[in-house]
Amino acid sequence: MHLAQDFQELFSVASLISLLTLSVLEIVLGIDNIIFISIVSGKLPRATQGRARTIGLMLALIMRVILLFCITWIAGLKDPLLLIVNFGVTGRDIILFVGGVFLLYKTTIELRNKIEGFDETEMKVKKISFNAIVLQIVLIDIIFSFDSILTAVSLVSNLLIMILAVIIAMIIMISFSGRVSDFINDNPTIKILALSFLLMIGGILILDSFHQEINKQFVYVAIAFSLFVEMMNITMRKKEAKRNKNNKTN
Repeated sequence: MHLAQDFQELFSVASLISLLTLSVLEIVLGIDNIIFISIVSGKLPRATQGRARTIGLMLALIMRVILLFCITWIAGLKDPLLLIVNFGVTGRDIILFVGGVFLLYKTTIELRNKIEGFDETEMKVKKISFNAIVLQIVLIDIIFSFDSILTAVSLVSNLLIMILAVIIAMIIMISFSGRVSDFINDNPTIKILALSFLLMIGGILILDSFHQEINKQFVYVAIAFSLFVEMMNITMRKKEAKRNKNNKTN
């Protein structure tokens, strides 16, 4: 009965505006997810990277829709499970803390490999399972899903709008993840910047688990500015290389 009412309200102007707004927010909140997926899938042979991203994101989409049907349970994750010196530990805190530690661990290893100067061939000496990469994509998406789902609940009450917004955002993520992945993996300096961004997000997840809320807008502005500066550096290096090539030819 509730879903039937949600469907009737779906085609109103207010609902369509809510759908558009929520879809944009889901895409913005999914930026860190796309970066992580791009770096993790980059460990696979190029021929299978796209398949891993698509399968991982499709499974993640199914998980997000299931989580949306469990909104009451997710809201309950904000209730304290136990007290540690007057600090109420919630289910959400545990999930965010574990996710933050996992992100810091994976990113630190990747950064260390880059700083030590290992190339992609050396970093792939250990056989990496296709299924393991897909599983990592799904797990990290679930961790990132909690923020986006709680944001959706705070903005709209129509479950169908939430589901459609998640589907739209995920389709766009799947469409652009390949380009983002190629761009990050083909530009070492951008990859370092992306890893630094993930390191920051991991720290924010841990701080959030201790109820130290950080405004993510400042983080996104900082990373956007850093990306802008690095894009200028890349353009400058390409033009300089082109000039040097022309000088040698002449």
